[in-house]
Amino acid sequence: MGLVQHQTNPTSEKVIGAAIEVHRHLGPGLLESSYHTCLCRELELRGIAYRSQVGVPIRYKGLEITKAYVIDFLVQDALVVELKSIDKLAPIHSAQLMTYLRLMGVGTGLLLNFNVPILSQGIRRVLL
Repeated sequence: MGLVQHQTNPTSEKVIGAAIEVHRHLGPGLLESSYHTCLCRELELRGIAYRSQVGVPIRYKGLEITKAYVIDFLVQDALVVELKSIDKLAPIHSAQLMTYLRLMGVGTGLLLNFNVPILSQGIRRVLL
């Protein structure tokens, strides 16, 4: 369980390809919302099924908070994708994604930081 740098799957590779295309056209330095909107378009153009801004419920001792958190993308109900546009990914970002995976019952996640010169430098794969 944890951070994995080199393990891949076809769905994550398709999403990474779409993100690389967005980054190639826009470059680094924009707001996360710009990358989000453009990645939605790129996923649509590639026929990749996804949901955007998906609520993550929290259940605690009989209490349910239906939209405690919101993930950026749930791709094919099997991959959680979180976008960032920050100077550097920190360990807390991976920890947060792992929590989302656990709460959603999904085993694979991607952190994509668009604020890098080459997008491959801003990708982290996380497996639960």
